[in-house]
Amino acid sequence: MITISVASEVDDELLNAFDRLIPQLSRSNPAPDADTLRSIIESEASTILLAHDDETGQIVGSMTLAMFRIPTGLRAWIEDVVVDESARGKGVGYTLNEAALDLARRAGATTVDLTSRPSREAANRLYQRLGFVQRETNVYRFSFD
Repeated sequence: MITISVASEVDDELLNAFDRLIPQLSRSNPAPDADTLRSIIESEASTILLAHDDETGQIVGSMTLAMFRIPTGLRAWIEDVVVDESARGKGVGYTLNEAALDLARRAGATTVDLTSRPSREAANRLYQRLGFVQRETNVYRFSFD
């Protein structure tokens, strides 16, 4: 069984979880340090959701729900979804996404967006099962590198 919680403090458990999970999400970005995690947790625009394995108590997944107001309404984005390799295929991603959608709905968002690389086939199937619909849009990125 999986329990979802909102990260509310930075401790060794959280730091260790991100040290383990972030390399599974991105090879090019390091895990956040304590100050970075603290600033995300303290931000009104970001909510870090954690998936805990009830049997082991270990954090086996995380995601960030970003919500911010713009002139056209409350925007909600799901970002940095990662499930530990040992827990994949066990409903962790589904449960995290359901919790994020519930939070966004209760906050007043009318839509929730996310992006996912086409190569992440299992994740893309999950998003479609949850009711996400692929949009006809161009995604652009400007890099300061």
